[in-house]
Amino acid sequence: MSVFIDKKTRVLVQGITGGEGRYWTKHMIDLGTQVVAGVTPGKAGQDVEGVTVYNTVQQAVTATQADASVLFVPPRFAHDAVFEALDAGIRKIVVTAEGMPLHEAMEIRSAARLLGATVMGGNTTGVITPGVAMMGFLPYWIDRVYRPGRVGVMTRSGSLTNEATAMMVKAGYGVSSLLGIGGDAIPLTRFAELLPAFEADPETDAVLIIGELGGSMEEEVAEAIEAGLFTKPLVAFIAGRNAPEGKKMGHAGAIVSGGKGSVAGKAKALRAAGALVADRPSEIGALFDQLGLPQ
Repeated sequence: MSVFIDKKTRVLVQGITGGEGRYWTKHMIDLGTQVVAGVTPGKAGQDVEGVTVYNTVQQAVTATQADASVLFVPPRFAHDAVFEALDAGIRKIVVTAEGMPLHEAMEIRSAARLLGATVMGGNTTGVITPGVAMMGFLPYWIDRVYRPGRVGVMTRSGSLTNEATAMMVKAGYGVSSLLGIGGDAIPLTRFAELLPAFEADPETDAVLIIGELGGSMEEEVAEAIEAGLFTKPLVAFIAGRNAPEGKKMGHAGAIVSGGKGSVAGKAKALRAAGALVADRPSEIGALFDQLGLPQ
């Protein structure tokens, strides 16, 4: 059982006729993703990598029964594109756009929760079940990074994910499903909200979270563990431990305020809950060895 996406997921690509949309549609298809439709207003009837383009998401869903969408659209169009997908009945959405206005992200998150939808992003590289399917632009061709296995991964970062996951794979552990939360200030889905899916997944033995300073998502994971809502082993790496105080970081969500959100505070909370925390990516493999998980 895959988390979020598998070979049966029928994916549509919003913004498919743009440069990024075309490029990554090809790679998603090459991986085995069932891309059934594309959407670009005014481009109906065009063909991208054998995928028919429609003017609207509703037209695409009616014609193809698409049930998931990945957006390759600029930030200023992301809000309307997400709501178009939600209105058409799509309940799994990946938003790659970076820097959506805060009030628009809040509106998306609120609507998605009311509808029971899962929206990943913004500013995410996507989601992947290695060897099965992908939505987004993860470098799936690097076998040493995304090898099939039994560890679920949730991450805020893009490039750092490659390094941290590579350390885990180097130690002999592979990835069951990887979900990119994204680095924007308001994540449309939070770490703790995805824990139940990994808890229920028989193909996931443990979880790795790749977090960063700022926000409270890692503390929420610690609270979920302490409450017994997640019982599988969990390893974490939190970026930013050497960041100078008051220094502006790359991700919009990397903000420490009110005494909360520091790397030290997150690590302390996770360790108190029973999770293992790596101080650097190179320690991740050894921590999984410490858990005694099957490779």
